[in-house]
Amino acid sequence: MTASTVRDRFRAEVVVDLDAIAANTAVLRERVARPLMAVVKADGYGHGLVPAARAVLAGGADFLGVAVLEEALALRAAGITAPLLAWLHGPGTDYAAALTADVEVSVSADWALEEVLGGVRATGRTARVHLKADTGLSRAGATPAEWPDLVAAAARAQADGEIEVIGLWSHMIYADAPTHPSIAAQVAVFEEAAALARGAGLTDARLHLANSAATIALPNTWYDFVRPGVALYGLDPLGGDPAAHGLRPAMTVRAAVALAKRVPAGSGVSYGHTYVTERETTLALVPVGYADGVPRAAGNRAPVLAAGAQRTIAGRVCMDQFVLDVGDAAVEPGDEVVLWGPGDRGEPTAQQWADAVDTIHYELVTRIGGRFSRRYVGSAGAV
Repeated sequence: MTASTVRDRFRAEVVVDLDAIAANTAVLRERVARPLMAVVKADGYGHGLVPAARAVLAGGADFLGVAVLEEALALRAAGITAPLLAWLHGPGTDYAAALTADVEVSVSADWALEEVLGGVRATGRTARVHLKADTGLSRAGATPAEWPDLVAAAARAQADGEIEVIGLWSHMIYADAPTHPSIAAQVAVFEEAAALARGAGLTDARLHLANSAATIALPNTWYDFVRPGVALYGLDPLGGDPAAHGLRPAMTVRAAVALAKRVPAGSGVSYGHTYVTERETTLALVPVGYADGVPRAAGNRAPVLAAGAQRTIAGRVCMDQFVLDVGDAAVEPGDEVVLWGPGDRGEPTAQQWADAVDTIHYELVTRIGGRFSRRYVGSAGAV
């Protein structure tokens, strides 16, 4: 076995299937039969910002969405020219850089609009703006009390040729529970906000509200385009089987056994001895831990695929490692351990992990990293 073969065999890696991302995008785009803004924020939900962006565009996405301007500028630096919205800005944002890079920006308050206008005057470029309404989530967006003043200021700036209001938008509270009463209430507030903006002359702005869950389950929220995120990566925002929606998870997280040894019955495992062997058994050490994004809460709860079966982590997850009890199964250093993946090889899914540690798969895929390397398979969006 060559040195590189040994290295590959022992590598802890996140494997990302770009073709799956492209196919998921195509499925969602066909479902809604209207434009789709693919959200690639948070390093492409842990899948890689630039490769994910190229893959969703290959799958038919019409626009890209990110949270912060730095993400938008990184996409532009990589040569991606697709229409692009960045929406999370604090005071002092460099809107001149955004305008120079042809990045659309979201505005939630009068003071933020004034900062955008500062960028317009510094660059001589017209800003393409989306106005965000707070329809009940109580995060970004102008409240119903603030909305009329923001709309009026934006209409004046548009009449002066300084901005073009191209979007009116908000974000869902509870779309992952499609029958929840908050949905109808939120839609009503959103449509009132849109009507007020239309009445002020912002007639060309397109409406967008639907996140992944709404894209799958709430056609009445699709409006002019949809804005899915996690579903592009093959994860069901409703917490079920993504295959039911024609989606395939794009991420596989794998490592390798570093050490295997027999221990007697009554052996305590890992810090605090929260797991004690019931009989003589084989323990396998896996060299990834919470420094790499494996939740500490996964100890004695989360499953992995090892030695031919799903096995629960034995004892506490440590900073750099965790332990498996594989019984009498044959295992040796270098054997593969799969934390989660699509599930078609018998491995756990990210949803299984989320259920086990009482979180959501969004958190798991976006936090995994540390000393995991990332490897891409598939050709969608390849340069």
